[in-house]
Amino acid sequence: MYWEPDKECLDREELEQLQIERLQSTLNRVYAHVPFYRKKFDAMGISPEDIESVSDLSRLPFTTKEDVRGNYPYELFAVPLREVVRIHASSGTTGTSTVVGYTRNDIKTWSNLAARVLTAGGVTKDDVVQISFGYGLYTGGFGLHYGAERVGASVIPASSGNTARQIKIMRDFKTTALLCTPSYAMLVANTIREMGIPVSALSLKYGLFGAEPWSERMRQEIQDALGIVATDNYGLSEVLGPGVSGECLERKGLHISEDHFLVEVIDPETLRPVPAGQKGELVITTLTKEAFPMIRYRTRDLTRLLVEPCPCGRTGRRMSRVVGRTDDMLIIRGVNVFPSQIESLLFEIEGTEPPCQIVVDRKGAMDEVTVLLEAAEAAFFDQERRQAGMVDTIRKRLVHELGITVDVKLVKKDTLERFEGKPKRVIDNRKL
Repeated sequence: MYWEPDKECLDREELEQLQIERLQSTLNRVYAHVPFYRKKFDAMGISPEDIESVSDLSRLPFTTKEDVRGNYPYELFAVPLREVVRIHASSGTTGTSTVVGYTRNDIKTWSNLAARVLTAGGVTKDDVVQISFGYGLYTGGFGLHYGAERVGASVIPASSGNTARQIKIMRDFKTTALLCTPSYAMLVANTIREMGIPVSALSLKYGLFGAEPWSERMRQEIQDALGIVATDNYGLSEVLGPGVSGECLERKGLHISEDHFLVEVIDPETLRPVPAGQKGELVITTLTKEAFPMIRYRTRDLTRLLVEPCPCGRTGRRMSRVVGRTDDMLIIRGVNVFPSQIESLLFEIEGTEPPCQIVVDRKGAMDEVTVLLEAAEAAFFDQERRQAGMVDTIRKRLVHELGITVDVKLVKKDTLERFEGKPKRVIDNRKL
């Protein structure tokens, strides 16, 4: 299913021509109306007219989250505030928020792109969509809400929290599509099981999940527990919100809306492009944003570009699911470790249950990592010898896969905090 087949299946040559036309328009807009970019371009001796093809993109400067925060709140806006009909801020956990704005036309574009993602994930006008992302300054709930209404689905703006009530709504209102973070979907699944509600009592068919990295194993767990087809989607406040890319029902990578975004994958150390298929940091340039255009925004998200055709018929490139971030990467005794790596390994070990928490301490000159892990109730209350064997198995698996020594501690079920938004998986106590 397509929302905009003429755009999602655009001939590659036509797409690239559209991209350069929109890029040149965007560059002229930011040069004329955003002093930050004008100074950057002038310092590098570049004018918008110098960018004649998409291959010239690498000549342009990067934009970082620090740049956005440093121009708080409105200095990166390319239109007067009277033309801005919506203001959002990122869901960042520390420091100054990254503030973004939308014109009326931006909201229309956002609605269409979210509708593409929802349609690719199976949602139609016949569905009842329960949105369990937070509403407010965070863009997640609103963007998907717009998209679902654009598709014509019946929308339940449940927001996040109060899981038992969410499940009652899901059951009574006959929700067919659940939209939330994958970790919250796991919490919903576990709560349904604890409440003794059979999956057959629900009307769920689809789950569209985003806002955090998750593993293929976690997808399978969610699908089995809720009886749904689960797809991944991606977006970030600085370049739009949800709607940048999303999986179709083939689930072979996230389709990027390339008519609205120019994407690159770079080596985060050298800042040079990496070959297609190689993991690196995703960089996005917006092509149609009016209020808040972004030039070569470093997302810090790690992914790969997939160029082989998808059986669904969409012609744009795809990205693999995000496997972590360059700024949540832990360097432990010289080894790069991502929390998502640890979680993925734990999902493969029988008797363990999400969530987990990773605690990093520095003892003397050495870093120490402890994984706090909830164990299935039977395993926790089983004899000490069995429990010790389970811990030893987990520890050996982590050492083998990660290349570092990791301490593992089992804790009782429901000991670790459940998160209904983005989870804080890591507690880093080091003074780095």
